Amino acid sequence: MAVITNHAPFALTKAVHHFDGTRDAARPMDRVEAVRRAGEAFRNDMLKNPTVQFYKAMELVRVPYPSKFAYLNAYAGLAPFVHLCNKLFVIQFNTAEGIKTLLASPSDWEHQRTTPFFAHLDQKAGPLVPVMEALVLRKTNTVLGALASLGLQPEQVDYITYDHLHTQNLTRWLGSLHEPGLFPNAKLLVMKEEWASAQGLIPWQNQWYCPGGITGIPESRVIQLEGSVFLGDGSVALVRTKGHTEGNHSIVVNTPQGILVTSENGVSLDAYAPAHSRIPGLADYAARTGAEVIINGNTQEYVVDQYISMVQEKAMAGPCFLDARFPNVMPSSESAGHWLFPGTAPTLRMGEFHSGQLISTPELKKAA
Repeated sequence: MAVITNHAPFALTKAVHHFDGTRDAARPMDRVEAVRRAGEAFRNDMLKNPTVQFYKAMELVRVPYPSKFAYLNAYAGLAPFVHLCNKLFVIQFNTAEGIKTLLASPSDWEHQRTTPFFAHLDQKAGPLVPVMEALVLRKTNTVLGALASLGLQPEQVDYITYDHLHTQNLTRWLGSLHEPGLFPNAKLLVMKEEWASAQGLIPWQNQWYCPGGITGIPESRVIQLEGSVFLGDGSVALVRTKGHTEGNHSIVVNTPQGILVTSENGVSLDAYAPAHSRIPGLADYAARTGAEVIINGNTQEYVVDQYISMVQEKAMAGPCFLDARFPNVMPSSESAGHWLFPGTAPTLRMGEFHSGQLISTPELKKAA
C-alpha cells in the first residue's frame, strides 16, 4: 500500500509508479528529462481514465505577496508585491463506494494571520494595517460560504488536501482534542513528509506555518501517503512534487478540458512558461539562463527538486485549453494583478473555473 494509517487501510487509492526512480540520476538535467518523459507517460495513461464528476475553482481571498519570492531571481519590475489569489477547489469523483467530495486547498484564511511572516507584516504596518487592508486585502469568500453557494453541507465533505501546509490552520475543519471539527466526516490526505516536517520546523521554515495549525488533530482524521496515488476511479491523483516543501504534492484532475494540475510551486502560468511572459524580467531571464520555469521561492527548501517538479507538472498537464503556449496548470494561489503593483498582472490567468455537474446534498444523502 502507498498509504500509512493507524486504522483500516485507505481502500480508495491505487499507487502511481510512473515517477519511480526518475530522480535517482547524479546529473540534475538527467533527472529533468527523466521526469519529463514520465510525466508525459503519466498524462497519456490518465487521459484514458474517466473524468471527474465535478470540478470548481473558487476564489477565497487575495493578499499581497513579495514579488522577490513569487518569481525567484527573475522579476525585474519595481512592485514589491504581487496580488496572490488563494483558491478553493471542490472536486467530486466516482469510487466503488459512490461519489466522494474532496476539497483541495480549503484555507481557513480568517484564522491564519498568526502565521509569522504575515504577523510581521502587520507589525511593520502598525496603524496603517486598516488602510492597507482596505487597499490590497480582498475577502471574496470563505470556505463555508463557498460550500453553501453550491448546496453542499460540511458533513458531505469526505476528504480535504493541500499541496503543502504553509499558512494553513486545519483545526477548525478537523477538530482538536477539545473541540470537534466543522467537517465531521472529512479526513486529511497528506504526504507523510509534509505531516512530519510541520511538527518539527526549523526557524526558517516556521515563518510560513500557522502556529498550532495542526495541534491536537486526532490521528484518525489524518491519512498519511507514502507516495503518489490515484483516487477512486483514477480521475484524481495526488502526485508527489517535492520542492516548495519537502512533502509538497500536486492535485491532478482529469476534466473534459484536459488534465488540470494544481500546486503552489509556481504562482502563475507565466512561471511555467516564462518565455511567453509579459511580466518584466521573466522572458529575459528565461532567454539568458535557459530556465523553462520560475519557482515560487519563499522558503527554498529544495530548489532543484522544485524546478524539476514544475517541469513534471507541465508534462502531466499538457497544453492549456485557453492558450497552448502555456501548460494546463491551475495554481492553488495565483497571481492576479493589482493597480498598486504595476507590471505584475499575469499574461494569462486561469481564474475561477467550473466543469461537470455537482451532485447536490439531497442526492448525496439519497445515494448514501
